[in-house]
Amino acid sequence: MLKKGTKLYSILKRKCPVCQEADFFISKPYNLKNLGKIHDSCCNCNESFSKEPGFYYGAMYVSYGLGVAMFVSIFLLTYLIYPDSSAFTYITLIAIAMVFLGPFLYELSKIIWANMFMSFKQKK
Repeated sequence: MLKKGTKLYSILKRKCPVCQEADFFISKPYNLKNLGKIHDSCCNCNESFSKEPGFYYGAMYVSYGLGVAMFVSIFLLTYLIYPDSSAFTYITLIAIAMVFLGPFLYELSKIIWANMFMSFKQKK
């Protein structure tokens, strides 16, 4: 399932979508100084990571979907564990999760977006 050549491999390992060898991001997700910064091109296959100006604006749609999925998951999990929780509890838990998972979801949305438009090319 997590073999080289799959989009899931590229997304979870944070590698170039084309060669899946070099890193996609400059730093780790929680390095706030370089949050979301990507290399201009792959140092292994020279594939440009920015297809056009504003290419990653579309990643906002992916980020929105990930945020909604996280919201629904936290809401359902809280409801199943503590069915009598107040609205304040739900809001607090979701806000805490967004603060801590925000940088990770931001980078995840960028690499998912890149994988939607770039395909793996195996070396010959």
